Amino acid sequence: MKRFRVLAGTVAVLALAACGSSSNPVGADSSTAPASSAGASSAAGGAVTVGSANFPENVLLAEIYAGALQAKGVQVSKKLNIGSREAYIPGLKDGSIDLIPEYTGNLLSYFDKKSTVSSSQDVYAALPKALPATLKVLDQSQAEDKDAIVVTKATADKYKLTSIADLAPVAKDLVVGAPPEFQTRVDGIPGLKDKYGITFKEFKKLDAGGPLTVSALKNGQIQAADIFTTDPSITTNGWIALQDPKSLYTAQNVVPLVNASKASDTVTGALNAVSAKLDTKTLTDLVAKVVTDKQDPAAVASQWLKAQMLG
Repeated sequence: MKRFRVLAGTVAVLALAACGSSSNPVGADSSTAPASSAGASSAAGGAVTVGSANFPENVLLAEIYAGALQAKGVQVSKKLNIGSREAYIPGLKDGSIDLIPEYTGNLLSYFDKKSTVSSSQDVYAALPKALPATLKVLDQSQAEDKDAIVVTKATADKYKLTSIADLAPVAKDLVVGAPPEFQTRVDGIPGLKDKYGITFKEFKKLDAGGPLTVSALKNGQIQAADIFTTDPSITTNGWIALQDPKSLYTAQNVVPLVNASKASDTVTGALNAVSAKLDTKTLTDLVAKVVTDKQDPAAVASQWLKAQMLG
């Protein structure tokens, strides 16, 4: 669902207005970086505007994509912290942005709500048919970040919780916290009810696994939370990410989603090279630098790209 990821170092307020109007949440460029030499941008297929959702991991990935493109001479501008998928997909369609880091399973369910595939290979194979002709995905990475229903160890011990299924008889006494779109997405409240028969006592609108959600789980305002599996707060606090035996959350590999018109050989090559280097451990470690160590996402991205000889 991440990707609600609504998640640079800290989470911005969720922007749900549609793109392409005077109140376009994509807004103005947050920054513009010139190509490394005159005319390089034209040769590379034109300038590219990189967007991100409004959660730290996605901002970090957008900075990685932007840095990799700049290293190949592509003129890049950035529009970060846009909001949820409901806000930035229209921006991709109307050209307000050209590229954004995505997550395969949630992207597929956004465009094909009836899809039943769940494996990494099957989800990725289904995407080209589900996407509009103007959009395309490039190579997916091995890095994966799923949504998870997370509880404290005390809650897990009290109710003997190891999987989401164990919540069914006790959820009536529990409050769940998540971003607003969790109420309507197929892998949110509706999916929990349909697949697991779970109805929570209350739903509390928070952010996408960000500081509001983490704080609410810590202080007992909520007893269950939608948090991303790469979030360092899970291990730091000794929390339990409940197992998902019915695959409510499908494969969620990180993948570049780009306007087809901007997918030049230069752009495609640079981004595919990034995907080839990203795995889940690498992504988790990089996110920890941003979230836990409070490092600047652009600096973390630059350091990693240089270490991989991609920037």
